[in-house]
Amino acid sequence: MMDIHEILKLLPHRYPFLMVDRVLSIDKGKSIQALKNVSINEPFFNGHFPHRPVMPGVLMLEAMAQVAALLSFDAMGVRPDDKTVYYFAGIDAARFKRPVEPGDQLIMDVSLLRSKAGISKYAGVTRVDGNVVCEAELMCTMRTIA
Repeated sequence: MMDIHEILKLLPHRYPFLMVDRVLSIDKGKSIQALKNVSINEPFFNGHFPHRPVMPGVLMLEAMAQVAALLSFDAMGVRPDDKTVYYFAGIDAARFKRPVEPGDQLIMDVSLLRSKAGISKYAGVTRVDGNVVCEAELMCTMRTIA
């Protein structure tokens, strides 16, 4: 379990781009389950779509990538610093099963598939009320910046 205060220590993202509210469980180095509460106050709802608010699919993928980063940081026992960035390196097999609307709670399950040559590959599934809304394979890498 990890609350928002611990998440803020590990992820560099801040409002409006922090997409994880709480970590529910971690199986160190293997899998993680986290949640995001989707509120009508999210800034993207103003334009996506004014007549029918729907969470953009790319933001669900971003949320799963942030959850993957939390899994990696926990497994390595490190805290990122100002010289380290955890980047998205790729997305495969992304599927969106139904729209996510204000009031939904995303439950994201991310599992490490493999890690090789500094690139980690994860399987991610996001559910609302037990129903799959998004799934994808995500590739991420940690890089040092100047």
